[in-house]
Amino acid sequence: MRPGRLDVGVVGGGRVGAVLGAALRLAEHRVVGASGISESSATRIDALLPGTPRLDPEAVVRAADLVLLTVPDDALATVVAGLASVGAWRPGQIAVHTSGLHGLAVLEPAALLGVTALAIHPAMTFTGTSMDLARIREAVFAVTAPAPVLPIAMALVVELGGEPVVVADEDRALYHAGVVHGANHVVALVTQAMDALRAAGVEDPGRLLGPLVRASIDGALSEAPGAATSLTGPVVRGDVGTVSAHLVALRSHPGTLATYRALARATAEIALEAGRIDAAQFAGLVGVLEAER
Repeated sequence: MRPGRLDVGVVGGGRVGAVLGAALRLAEHRVVGASGISESSATRIDALLPGTPRLDPEAVVRAADLVLLTVPDDALATVVAGLASVGAWRPGQIAVHTSGLHGLAVLEPAALLGVTALAIHPAMTFTGTSMDLARIREAVFAVTAPAPVLPIAMALVVELGGEPVVVADEDRALYHAGVVHGANHVVALVTQAMDALRAAGVEDPGRLLGPLVRASIDGALSEAPGAATSLTGPVVRGDVGTVSAHLVALRSHPGTLATYRALARATAEIALEAGRIDAAQFAGLVGVLEAER
């Protein structure tokens, strides 16, 4: 089901909103207005949506058939309710938010006025540049919508160039936690690892870590659930002495030490469940991880 050619409004001309608006424009929809209060948002709108009027959110909603709500998660409920309070929403409109955390409840003030509510989260990072328009075509979008209009939500994702995956409304927070844990936290982990390598005298830690990290991630993404075949290192060897030495060496890097300790414990639990280590080895690892506090 194609939603038809629509007048699109973007509320929140940040990295996500301007790019998705541009993608919908490429799919032959009309972008009739975009809001953005910062200078960077204004610049982004002008670059990605040339000729699009910069309007306040109320004016954007009043002009649009399809409203993209791409504001921060914590502001979303306030924005939707505020637009309802001034009578900006009208029956027959489509409201789409791009929050990974929120489901449909946050759009209820609009839905009560006859607006079709959709939650569509692109599982990708955005630079806010035209490069993202190509990268969208490799992205998966988490789609949540009432059953009667789910085909519309999925068709919108296809028009954007992505691949839709349905996520139940009650599972949105768990879904988003998984995405954040698997993407943002990897950046934090690699950053800490590179800091430790620099402190150890490695001049180009990215060059050293790159092949290892890429191989580890590719292995983890391709293996069967619970197999843990891509795990390597001292934990899956039950090498308590090596882990203990690492903990001592990291005492001068307390942030990294805390992360190492937590992830070593998590790795041990995964390895035990997968049969890579036995109960005695697991107990030895947990003992040293706790004793070195």
